[in-house]
Order: sequence, then structure tokens, then C-alpha cells
Amino acid sequence: MKKILFTGGGSAGHVVPNVAIMEQLLSDGKTDVCYIGGSGIEKKLIAEWQIPYFEIDAPKLVRGGGFAGFKRNLKIPTAFFRAVKKAKEGLKTFQPDAVFSKGGYISLPVVFAAWRLKIPCFAHESDFSVGLANKLSARFCKRVFTSFPETAKKVPHGVYSGAPIRRAVLSSTKAEARRKLNIPFHETVVLVVGGGSGSKALNAAVRSHLKTLTKKYVVLHVCGAGNKVENDNPRYQQLEFVQDMGGLYACADIVVSRSGAGAVFEILALKKRAVFVPLEGQTRGDQAENAAYFKSRGLCHVLAQKRLDELPQEIERTLADERLDERLGQSSVQVGNGMIIDALYGVTAKK
Repeated sequence: MKKILFTGGGSAGHVVPNVAIMEQLLSDGKTDVCYIGGSGIEKKLIAEWQIPYFEIDAPKLVRGGGFAGFKRNLKIPTAFFRAVKKAKEGLKTFQPDAVFSKGGYISLPVVFAAWRLKIPCFAHESDFSVGLANKLSARFCKRVFTSFPETAKKVPHGVYSGAPIRRAVLSSTKAEARRKLNIPFHETVVLVVGGGSGSKALNAAVRSHLKTLTKKYVVLHVCGAGNKVENDNPRYQQLEFVQDMGGLYACADIVVSRSGAGAVFEILALKKRAVFVPLEGQTRGDQAENAAYFKSRGLCHVLAQKRLDELPQEIERTLADERLDERLGQSSVQVGNGMIIDALYGVTAKK
């Protein structure tokens, strides 16, 4: 049996691509997997897979925050090496042939610990710009796979693979999805997704325009845990969190979404019309970069958060954009699962 250890967390975007690779490895019956993560969303998402899970507490860099943030950052070295020690315990217990990291602050001590133990490491960067954890991890990795071809040139050991995408996302059908959700086939369905923890701005915009939207459309709204509100509108469905988005994507005629890389690549791989609303106030601005990249290629519409009062009009414009349909039909999104799995199998085959 091959043994692959996964790490990554802090947000769903650092976990769901791991699940895409994990599920394929587990399906062959020849691979054992385990996970090192924190107490956040990764623990919840991995729990249903019933695999060994080693929990560590890794430090996160505080950007800004004044003197209080400065004081917290002074504690990072001590906390980091404490996390490395804990990660080593998990690595020694599971004894993996290779480690695969999806980034996020939780992953850095795991990759460093694996490097110290001479365990081959691989990583993947989903965004157009390279995240801090992957920048620091890259020197300890054999390869850093990327979703964007341009990103591979920005990081040591970079290789363009494409994005890891879950099988269920690519295999769901519109007819089956609408049957399960009891939505007639003739209806136009708008799917609104605010990311793994929801989006206050998107939630507020959808609800403020709900009467206008539901006159024309059925609205499916992934609003985040604890963010449901009272609702008696039969053309509006709220869901707190959906790990398997395949059915919802298949059901939708158009998707309104934050522009985290995982969501962007899933939506465009399915050739769905989309309005991306980048998260504002990010230090890296990665969501804005992801959205701008595909807008420049004519594959999506982008709506700034400060213009969310125009959401109904932007949805209407996107649905009416005939050339968008043509461009989506001619486009292709490279799915990275195969190249990543080949690399993981290749290194373990040599051991």
C-alpha cells in the first residue's frame, strides 16, 4: 500500500482540492491517506472521510493590527517549531511515502517537518499569485503544481498542472440535480455562492433584491453556516454549506460567486455563465486577480463588491451575453488531478 499524507487548511479553498485528489487515490484500493490540519474547517470537511487526522496548532502571520499584531507575530518562531514537533509526531506515526500540501498557514510546519524527515513533498497553488505558505514551502518541495500556467514561472520547482477538481462536480447532470431540488426544467436558476464561510456582502445583496430576482428566477443561495434567515418565498432556497457542489452547479444557469480559485475553476470547467464578485480588502488581492484573468479572456463577468446594488442588472446582462456562451464553449480548463496523482505515485514507486 502506498501512503500519502495531505495537509492544508484555514479555508475551504485549501481543503476541497485535497479532497479531489484523495477521493481518486482512495478509489483504487491501493492507497492509504491521512491528514494533518488544524481545528478549523479542514477538520470538519475531512471528518466524513474517516481517515486518520492529526491536529496541530500552527501560528498565522498577523498582517497589520498595530502593536498588538506585532506582539503576536513575535511569538511565531516558538509556536512554529512547536507545530513542527507536533507534525513530526503525525508523520512518524503514519510514515507516508509522500506529502501533498494545498497551502494555508497550517501546511508550512508540516512541509518543513517532512523535509527534515526526508519525506518527498509536493504542493499546489490554486491562485494566480502565490500564497505566503506556498512561497515559503516551495524550497522544501520537489514540485509546486499550479492552476494557472503563468504562476508556475513565479515559484521554485513550479509545474503547470491545472486545478484539482472533484469528480462529482464534473459528473452531475442538470436533470438529476433539478429533480432532487424539485425545480422545474424550464426555470432559470441563479446559484449564489459566498465561499466556505459565506459572504455577508453577497448575502445582504441577494436578500435586498430577492423580490426582483425571484420574479424571474429561482435562487439557490449557499449562505454559510449560521447565516440562514426566515423565508417564505418558494422560489428562494438557502443552504448553509455544501461540500459537494456538483449538483448545485449542474442545476444552475448562472452562478454568482466569490472568485476564490477553487470556485472559479469548477464553474469555468463546467462552462457556466458566471458573475464573479471578488472579496475586497485582501492583502494579496488574489480573488481580484483570478477574476480579472478570466474576464480579460472574455469568460466571465465581474462585479465589484461596492456595486452589488447592481446585482440584478448584472445577472440580466450576463444571461443576455450571447458571445459569452460562444467563448465558454470554445474554452477548456485543464484539470490537474491526473498529473498530481502520477507524481505522487511516481515518487512512491521509487521507494
